[in-house]
Amino acid sequence: MGTSNYSDEFKRDAVHQITVRGYPVREVSRRLGVSKYSLYKWVKLFGEPSPKPGVDHEAENRRLKRELARVTEERDILKKATAYFARESQ
Repeated sequence: MGTSNYSDEFKRDAVHQITVRGYPVREVSRRLGVSKYSLYKWVKLFGEPSPKPGVDHEAENRRLKRELARVTEERDILKKATAYFARESQ
């Protein structure tokens, strides 16, 4: 099998199509005539790790803290209720 040397610009464009534009690797591979394995390698080399679009990490963190406080309060209420009813049955 022969190896082809692609320019960095070509590789970055292919990675851009996958990471930014959201095209599937299979489609980009077929369209550009490059193996899927090469594309995955290029994504590792040239792709910038970025958070998923639409995810607000601060808002998610606040939501999780509120939920933790609620669940902790529910747990504490159940502990107190268990102690109360155990004392009543004696």
